[in-house]
Amino acid sequence: MNVVPTDLPGVVIIEPKVFGDVRGFFIETWQRERYASHGIGPDFVQDNLSRSSRGVLRGLHYQWPNPQGKLVSVLEGEVIDVAVDVRLGSPNFGRWTSVRISAENKRQLFVPPGFAHGFAVTSETALFAYKCTDYYYPQFDHGIRYDDPAIGVAWETENPTLSAKDGKMPLLAEIPQESLPRYVPA
Repeated sequence: MNVVPTDLPGVVIIEPKVFGDVRGFFIETWQRERYASHGIGPDFVQDNLSRSSRGVLRGLHYQWPNPQGKLVSVLEGEVIDVAVDVRLGSPNFGRWTSVRISAENKRQLFVPPGFAHGFAVTSETALFAYKCTDYYYPQFDHGIRYDDPAIGVAWETENPTLSAKDGKMPLLAEIPQESLPRYVPA
């Protein structure tokens, strides 16, 4: 596998090795030792799957306390996947990065704990899968408005379809400090 750093330390693109022939292809999507050697993990405790239509935007979500790292992939379709550093005290606080992930390019993105995450569907539909490093706790669920002008994510979609919850998320500057993850220097 090839691991490609992004402009946000810790957020990495994974390009798995694809074994293909006339029958189709095979990909190893998770192997503990190999991924851990690249700082991905340590372990995952929950897998999630969502299907969405073109123009659906999910995010930007994070959990605090009990932050979740996420290893994301797209099984059908294509998305623009986004990570935003929301760790209080981070030198990259409020910065974002994005990557196009699709069933065709077979890429994965690792979003470490302490980052907000979201995606927008750019194909007719998308089947989106992700592994989480901690369990989902609804009482710790937080989010940031997808169109926060101080962050300025380029979603590549106009007038996205949002959930009622995502449509009411606060700006990053409006979130109380006690509701944000903390940056811990390595």
